[in-house]
Amino acid sequence: MAHVSAAERRPQLITAAIALMTREGVAAGSTRAIAAELGVAQATVHYTFGTKEDLYRAVMEQLTGDLIAQVERAAPQGAGFEATIASMAEALWRTVEEEKSGYRLLMELALLALRTPGLSEARTAHYRQVNEVTERIFTETASRAGYTLAQPAGLVARFFLSGFDGLTMQRLYAPQEPVGQTGLRALIAATIALAGGRLDLGDVPAG
Repeated sequence: MAHVSAAERRPQLITAAIALMTREGVAAGSTRAIAAELGVAQATVHYTFGTKEDLYRAVMEQLTGDLIAQVERAAPQGAGFEATIASMAEALWRTVEEEKSGYRLLMELALLALRTPGLSEARTAHYRQVNEVTERIFTETASRAGYTLAQPAGLVARFFLSGFDGLTMQRLYAPQEPVGQTGLRALIAATIALAGGRLDLGDVPAG
């Protein structure tokens, strides 16, 4: 059998861990089970990552990167500030509806990280990175559209993400509750109200 380097095996194991834990939950994600998912020896997991916490941290980093990519794709190009918030919220909500298992896994890992010292850094990095990219999008959109925010972009971003996380948790853990579009529209309106900006017509290109 051809030798596979740790660099090549790493993304394979991350993918296998995500597939297994998405399907069966974080509790099922032992190194033995993850190795079996990929069809390799358990020792391969430890050789590649060292510990289970190291593998879990890599999984969180992958899921965070995927989420950030979703946030960036959801931001429309050339839209005004208020339209950008609405479009982002609606696009992200579609991913919740279509990829519930992935969101559930990320939340399970975040909760596990609260009690696992080896994962605390990954948890902190996840929230920091998602907040930073959302703040950047809001800042750039407001600047491009000539929209002066009444509150710091970071505060508006954190408010939006906190509300979206709450809606997501309700959707995942209480699917019978009628949140969905009603809650989403309320979050969009509340975020725009918090932003409380004004349109500076002098900064808007003519045409």
